[in-house]
Amino acid sequence: MEVLDVLNLGEIAQYFSKMAMFPVFDVAYYIVSILYLKYEPGAVEVSRKSPVASWLCAMLYCFGSYILADIMLGVSPIDYFHNNSHILLASAVWYLIFFCPLNLFYKCVAFLPVKLVLVAMKEVVRTRKIAAGVHHAQHAYHHGWLIMVITGYVKGSGVALMSNFEQLLRGVWKPETNEFLNMSFPTKASLYGAILFTLQEAHLLPVSKSMLICLFTLFMASTKVFMTARHSHGSPFTLIESWLCHLLFGSPLGIEDAHDHHHSAPAAASAPLLPAKTKEELSEVTRKRKSKKAE
Repeated sequence: MEVLDVLNLGEIAQYFSKMAMFPVFDVAYYIVSILYLKYEPGAVEVSRKSPVASWLCAMLYCFGSYILADIMLGVSPIDYFHNNSHILLASAVWYLIFFCPLNLFYKCVAFLPVKLVLVAMKEVVRTRKIAAGVHHAQHAYHHGWLIMVITGYVKGSGVALMSNFEQLLRGVWKPETNEFLNMSFPTKASLYGAILFTLQEAHLLPVSKSMLICLFTLFMASTKVFMTARHSHGSPFTLIESWLCHLLFGSPLGIEDAHDHHHSAPAAASAPLLPAKTKEELSEVTRKRKSKKAE
């Protein structure tokens, strides 16, 4: 901690943790969230056929974490919708992404350099939401560590956890896409972040809250920007998770599976291809079988 004091990082972290999210960072969060909604198959068609359903899906993408966390903590699920400025801002972003003439707004925010900046800003908001969720649960349940972890986890990845419900609004039902079955990197990172912030709230982690927010934001933003730039859907936790699951639960090592698949694919590719039979040969075989049956 003395090194941090010398570098004045403590004051920087303190300023960063108190920096206002509205409107700049929240706008970035809404843009990236609704941008991902537009990437969903059939989302554009739904926006033309039923704008109301499309708008509801966009609101879930933007505020789903608040809705789910409020339900868990016994608060009205529509409580967050009294923030008129946030609703109007998210609605304006939804309209521009889906209905802007010539798709100009969509083309601008989907341009990779711009998108990378917006993605980094979204992760700033995500970290704040995780920290706020843990802090909120800590006030309601002082020693409920599990509740604190779950609330922070939901605040950080609520929209992903509600994906099946959001799909129903678009007339799609894909239970195999359940986020609990196939957790993405942001969902896993939200869980690990919620654990860290819970430990910090319980004074079991020797680091200040502002410093933890700064460090976790830096990790999330840099990782997500790197993954977005490479169009990667993997997770940097895969190696550690694979070994831990193998050690604790006897799960097969994902590395070995990938290694076997990597070597089996070239083997299959290098195998000589059998020449395909022509129609005449097939008809000849069929004729011989029929003649044998007749005999």
